[in-house]
Amino acid sequence: MPALAIRAFTATTALGRGRDAQAAGLRERRGGLHRNDFGAQPLPTWIGRVDGLEQAALPERFAQWECRNNRLAWLALSQDDLLGRLQALVERHGADRVALVVGTSTSSIGASEEAYARAAPGADGTPAMPDDLRRPIVHTPHSLGDFLQHATGLRGPCVTVATACSSSAKVFAQAARLIQAGVVDAALVGGVDTLCGSVLFGFNALGLVSQQPCRPFDATRDGLSLGEAGGFALLERMAPGEDAPLQLRGYGESSDAHHMSAPHPEGLGATLAMRDALARAGVESGEVGYLNLHGTSTPANDAIEAAAVATLFPPTLHASSTKGWTGHTLGAAGIVESVIALLALEDGLLPGILNSAAPDPACGPQIRFDNAQRAITLAMNNSFGFGGNNCSLVFGRGAAA
Repeated sequence: MPALAIRAFTATTALGRGRDAQAAGLRERRGGLHRNDFGAQPLPTWIGRVDGLEQAALPERFAQWECRNNRLAWLALSQDDLLGRLQALVERHGADRVALVVGTSTSSIGASEEAYARAAPGADGTPAMPDDLRRPIVHTPHSLGDFLQHATGLRGPCVTVATACSSSAKVFAQAARLIQAGVVDAALVGGVDTLCGSVLFGFNALGLVSQQPCRPFDATRDGLSLGEAGGFALLERMAPGEDAPLQLRGYGESSDAHHMSAPHPEGLGATLAMRDALARAGVESGEVGYLNLHGTSTPANDAIEAAAVATLFPPTLHASSTKGWTGHTLGAAGIVESVIALLALEDGLLPGILNSAAPDPACGPQIRFDNAQRAITLAMNNSFGFGGNNCSLVFGRGAAA
């Protein structure tokens, strides 16, 4: 595929706000997980919570979209001059030639939970939502996309991708297709998901949540730690002869449809997605310097992903999961971990794995627990969602980097 320029990118997670906060936490091996204090009856686990989110109110003009998820979207959008860089794209191409493609798994379901919890008998005696939450848009999967469209003024295609934990990786693929088809010239892509009761207790009901900080690829791993995050990137068609410093080189998608919440036992979908991404980028697996793994820290996911990686990549690959720093941010995982892959391309910091100490002998030599520092030219990100919705992305450095 023709490479696309990545003009700007940012993420806000439990590590802090913006790119510098993410890079500092990774470099210092300082994680953002802490004991769960979310909700009236906190589940005994660890979470990656974004500090100050309760105080980060939306501007008054966006009052109808007020909810935790959209507050985080606005907070993340306001970092690293992303709005300024977006305005430059709009000035070059026009607001109707810039797409908005965002991923989320739960959108504003936290607001719906609150509405049910505070429901009271109405005039006819049946339960009714409180007046302040009678805002239909915040109770739909498109709450995030609708808010961002109004917040940015973009008038191109507005798409919400909701494929569980691959959502905000697949936005890159969707945007690339829109640009390559000539529908638009650029795109704002990203994803946002926030903590809520449905997320915490839902994953716990599946037996997937650890009571300790998650330990990806550790021999003693016993489950994931959940988190919340928001992040964005700007993609643009490159001018003839241009070689942008950072680029989207390829994407691969698959749907193995093996099980509602478990990966294919042979990693079929994961392998297909990675192969497709490499082929679309026109590169060999041995050229990739860093791979950010999906690596949720559940026993099945990590072993299957590691086996799939070992079939495709040489032992020299540096592959790791960064969920020990941020928690599993669900629909925002794709954008957060793409940001980490892009940071690796920029400054050569290849993260290891936080909290893990005992390598699983079932996992190959590609899995690295320690950080490394070296210049690379290609980085990848894996994001795999429930139901077998898989996406792999290849990012590269241009000659101008």
